Amino acid sequence: MADETSSQANPALAGLPKHALERLQGLREAGQSGGIFTSDLSVNEFLMVREAGFEPLGLVVGSCIYHVGIQYGSWGQNQELNVISQAMYQARELAMTRMEQEALTLMADGVVGVRLEVKRLGWDSDILEFMAIGTAIAHSAGHPGFKGPKGMPFTSDLSGQDFWMLLRAGHRPLAMVMGSCVYHVAHQGVFKAMGNVGRNVEITQFTQAMYDARELAMERMQNEAKESGADGVVGVQLHEGSHNWQPHVIEFFAVGTAVKPIEDKALIPEPASPQIVIPVND
Repeated sequence: MADETSSQANPALAGLPKHALERLQGLREAGQSGGIFTSDLSVNEFLMVREAGFEPLGLVVGSCIYHVGIQYGSWGQNQELNVISQAMYQARELAMTRMEQEALTLMADGVVGVRLEVKRLGWDSDILEFMAIGTAIAHSAGHPGFKGPKGMPFTSDLSGQDFWMLLRAGHRPLAMVMGSCVYHVAHQGVFKAMGNVGRNVEITQFTQAMYDARELAMERMQNEAKESGADGVVGVQLHEGSHNWQPHVIEFFAVGTAVKPIEDKALIPEPASPQIVIPVND
């Protein structure tokens, strides 16, 4: 893990591996022209981030390998599996925090294009790897930049184009917010299932379970946004997955970018200059 002396001198480095620190030292720091930058931005995204008044500093990553506990749901009952819900949320939060620590090391204003990935590792069916990855950016000369809640770098899963459009609309990103709910969907009784054979009929207990679980995930995401001081959440996505758990156990995951109005209207970027592109391959 990170060198103990360095971690004590700068709390932002706590928990970062030695090789991560060595890699970050070769990247740009805010206001520094030396070093190189890395990013997962497309060429169009790179252009629009610069049009918005920011420069990429480097690709930042956070990882967490987490053992997910065991919890069983009643065979015929719709219910949230709180132990697993908390595990999925806490593991993602750890990955996000480590990505933010790398951004702090680069003295970034924020991170754009954040992706959250979950994958099962082959050596244990109860172990999952959670990874957060995005591009750290800092304001260009003459731009004061933005920060997230409590002076931390802002995080956003918006693309470079959407980031520029958000600023043009007079809003800025605060934080990537999320909500998770792992839910056990009740089984149908044998006689009930047999009674549905050959019929068009709604299975109401399944409908209610899926509805309730999504609402819980959405509500938790909204609560995070409220705590960050946001006015709203844009780019919301709802994901569902079982992660190879037992049948009838599903995770509902809501994620989006919390935003608020830009206080200083002078910081709203000017419209991008149109360019004529003539194809030459016809």
